Amino acid sequence: MRVVLLCGGQGTRLREETEFRPKPMVEIGGRPILWHIMRHYARHDVNDFVLCLGYKGDVIRRWILDYPVMNADVRVQIGAQKIEPLQPLHEESRWSVTLAETGAVTPTGGRLLRVRRYLDRETFMCTYGDGVSNVNLSALLRFHRERGRIATVTGVRPFTRFGELQVRDGMALGFREKPQLEGGWVNGGFFVFEPRIFDYLNDDTTLERDPLERLAAEGELAVFQHEGYWAAMDTYREAQQLNEEWRSGRPGWLED
Repeated sequence: MRVVLLCGGQGTRLREETEFRPKPMVEIGGRPILWHIMRHYARHDVNDFVLCLGYKGDVIRRWILDYPVMNADVRVQIGAQKIEPLQPLHEESRWSVTLAETGAVTPTGGRLLRVRRYLDRETFMCTYGDGVSNVNLSALLRFHRERGRIATVTGVRPFTRFGELQVRDGMALGFREKPQLEGGWVNGGFFVFEPRIFDYLNDDTTLERDPLERLAAEGELAVFQHEGYWAAMDTYREAQQLNEEWRSGRPGWLED
C-alpha cells in the first residue's frame, strides 16, 4: 500500500515559517510535521510514501536524502567520502520514499495526477502534508473496501478555538472552552482512492472542488466519520498550539 502526501502548497497563511521552508517542514517538537504524518502511517504498516513536491521542494529533498546522516551516529571517512552508520534508524529504516516534482503552483488534483505512474494501478492512500490525526488508518482502509466506492474521505469535526457560550435571557447557562464543532462534517484528508480517481482529474484540477463534488453526486464518495483527534496547521497560531501539545507529553495525534 502506498500513500501520496501532498507537500507542494505555498502555505501563504503561515508566512512566518513558509518564507524559508515548505509548510510540511515546519517543526513540531523539533521534527517536521511531515515526519509526524509519515510516522502515523508507518504505525499502521504503511511505509511506502510518494511525496508531491512543489514550493521549496528542495528543502524536503535535502531532509530525506540527509536523513540517515542527520538522525543517527555515523563514522565518516572524509577523504573517501564514505559514511558508516553506527546505529539503526529503527522504524524509519523501513520507509521507502519517492520524491516527485509536481510543480510550484500546481493545484492538488494536478499534483495527484502527476504521480499516477508511481502508483501501480492499485488502491492507494492520500493526505495533506499539514494535518495530523489519530485516525485509525487500518479501520479506514477496511471501511473503504467494504463500501466499494472510488474514493473515501475522512470526515472530521475539528475543535474551534473560541469558547462556546450557552445563553438564555442574557445569562450564561454554560461555557465550554474550545468545543468540538457539532453538526456537519468537514474534509479532514486521509483519503483512500481507487485508480479510477484519475478519470476525474486533469492538470489544473483542484481535488477538493470538481472531482470530489462529482464523486459525491455520483454516489462514489464514501465518508469515514472520525470522532477523534484531528488538527491542521494553517496558521502560525496553530503551529504554536501543536508545539504546546507536543511539550505537554500527550499530543492528541499519538493517542489511540
